[in-house]
Amino acid sequence: MKSVLTVCVAAIAFAAIPCSAADKGKEDGKMSGPLGYTMKGIDGKDVDLGKYKGKVVLLVNVASKCGYTPQYKGLEELYEKYGKDGLVVIGVPANEFGKQEPGTDDDIQQFCSTNYKVTFPMLSKVVVKGPGKTPLYEYLTSKETNPKFAGEIGWNFEKFLIGRNGEVVGRFKSSVEPTSEQLVAAVKKELDAK
Repeated sequence: MKSVLTVCVAAIAFAAIPCSAADKGKEDGKMSGPLGYTMKGIDGKDVDLGKYKGKVVLLVNVASKCGYTPQYKGLEELYEKYGKDGLVVIGVPANEFGKQEPGTDDDIQQFCSTNYKVTFPMLSKVVVKGPGKTPLYEYLTSKETNPKFAGEIGWNFEKFLIGRNGEVVGRFKSSVEPTSEQLVAAVKKELDAK
């Protein structure tokens, strides 16, 4: 009888464990999905991405020494133009592609401020592909948690668009300029979904 009781207790305990990253946070009342994570800001302070719930968020893995680096200018323009309407651009520095983000967080912050006058939020440098991938990008690239837009990051400046509902609603390759008609139309559509 003791072993049956042990099995029942173990089964109940196991059932309480979230089955996937998509369930992260549900057990303690926090939101799940890509905005259910806490990251480090480029200044070293914790950034609860949940504070952006209800806004439209554009997550971009960025690098300072890439052919796409001038997209910082377009990202800042997008943020300045639509920030008042609820758009948040978040830069996520990563060094996985051609080792094109070799600097420290301080170096990156200085580079962005000096060269592109970046005012949108920047996170601390993380891994977005391969061993040590940050949980946020595990979520964004996994077929289990993001089936519609899953797949490994191909290069610097890939963009994930998150709607006001906290769900991923679009993904744009590095070559899609931040101020392109395609991306701006997607952003405006989500901003209009109040």
